[in-house]
Amino acid sequence: MEGPQDTETPRREAVAPAPAALSQALAALGAGAYLVDERGCILAVNEQAERMLGRSADELVGQDAHDLLHRGPHGQPLPHSQCAMRHAFHAGRPAQGAGEYFALPDGSVRPVGWLITPYADGGGEERTLVLFHPQEIVEKPASPPETPTATLTELERLALLAEATAQLTSTLDTDETLRRLGHLVVPRLADWVIVDLITERDEVWRDVVAHADGATLKRHEDLEGPMPPVLAESQWPLSRALRGVSSTVTGPERYHREPDSGIAVEQRRLFDRTGMHSAAIAPIRGTREVLGALTLGRAEDPVAFTPADLPLVEDIARRAGLALDNARLYQRQRKVAETMQNHLLPQMPGVPGLEMTARYLPAPDASQVGGDWYDAFPLSDGATALAIGDVVGHDLEAASGMAQLRNMLRAYAWSQNEPPSRIVTRLDEAMEHITDVSMATMVFARIEALEDGTWRLSWTNAGHPPMLLIARDGVARFLEEGHGVALGTGLRARRPDAQAVLEPGSTLVLYTDGLVEEHGQILDVGLDRLRRHAAAYVHRPLTVLADQVLRRVRPADNDDDVALLALRAPV
Repeated sequence: MEGPQDTETPRREAVAPAPAALSQALAALGAGAYLVDERGCILAVNEQAERMLGRSADELVGQDAHDLLHRGPHGQPLPHSQCAMRHAFHAGRPAQGAGEYFALPDGSVRPVGWLITPYADGGGEERTLVLFHPQEIVEKPASPPETPTATLTELERLALLAEATAQLTSTLDTDETLRRLGHLVVPRLADWVIVDLITERDEVWRDVVAHADGATLKRHEDLEGPMPPVLAESQWPLSRALRGVSSTVTGPERYHREPDSGIAVEQRRLFDRTGMHSAAIAPIRGTREVLGALTLGRAEDPVAFTPADLPLVEDIARRAGLALDNARLYQRQRKVAETMQNHLLPQMPGVPGLEMTARYLPAPDASQVGGDWYDAFPLSDGATALAIGDVVGHDLEAASGMAQLRNMLRAYAWSQNEPPSRIVTRLDEAMEHITDVSMATMVFARIEALEDGTWRLSWTNAGHPPMLLIARDGVARFLEEGHGVALGTGLRARRPDAQAVLEPGSTLVLYTDGLVEEHGQILDVGLDRLRRHAAAYVHRPLTVLADQVLRRVRPADNDDDVALLALRAPV
């Protein structure tokens, strides 16, 4: 009656045990009988049902009746839209039929005739009683009793669901998911679309209220915003959907009764303002919890929704739920990754007379923590250390390795008054023994002021892209000297040092390969793009240069993170 329609192992729900009086009443019936709650989960069965279904009460109670039992004539899973019993269940009215099939444990099916009737127990809970008996031969499956014809043909329905799957699962942005959802259902199924979402703090927020305005959707922001809380005892349609209890077809007449909660008052306001005469409301379920509710409303369309429309609305809501669940998970991972990366990367030190700025951009798949890093810190002899590097990998191991390398580099550089090449050699020798890093590249440099107003730069390069030096007049060159092998190769070749002088107004740019590497292009293409754009902005503030270089140089199809460190000698 409720739940996924094509599942091999039906989901078992926790249900309260049936009262003893009810069990006795079911036992007195001469036909197979079971009782379901408002979700369609089996609450109790009698012995006749156990015998006819070949399952014990323990195997039946808590299971979704539709998923566990309802099948086509050849044992195939029965789509919600083709299940006459489910239509009648959602309609909340007595109904009977024949020619349906119940699944048996051995994979065969048993044709049955059936009768269902809703009732309310003494505590006000809605229940449905199902009676069934075996039929020996069924020549022609019976049509759903008194079930109105669906708005779309089965082919149109399948096409819409295929489009929904493709559209909703191809983005990881929540706002874009909601925008696509609106365009899928309006005006094809309804005049209005309303989406209420439950936040991570269990608050309800009306994210979307929109209606068809020609070929576009017109938002009504005055109807959007925070909603009252969902009460566990509320039996009104939206409250039930937001608790994941059931889908419902409803109208304004329901909400003009005495409301049982603040959320019912908001629904009355919604019907009054939109002019909807009919609405279909379905839960939006994620993989672990209910995320919200989807409401489709009709105002201009005179045809009211019927229970036969609910399976399609539920299927669309289910796809929206999976997409929103993925989007939320992605955003959560992205936030964790960016927060972690920002805590791992340092703030720039204040160096008198030297302007310095840094940037870090995560990879497009920012759920992964990157191994790119930069650093700048004072040395014990008064000089300033500069470093840029890239640890192989894009995961927590790479981030951990990056932090280890950076801390070891700081310790060696502060305690050992040695040339950059010797510091990096020490780091390389220690890396394979006391870190988890398999390979890394880096540039390590030291810069110090000279008496004539220039700045002396000394560095060594361990397999990293070369630094870019831009003179005040815009002449730019890559510092190709001092190049050695990457860290972690096992080679113990002597690492070279190199030196250069930064004239007043000169700008130095250190960067990682994500800034210049582009699929299908040689590295020189990206390096030339960096040289041209950096030179063009050398007369602009250093922060502007850094921002423009990232925006204009980073390839559009970049799938790597980028670190950039820029400094400028005073004029």
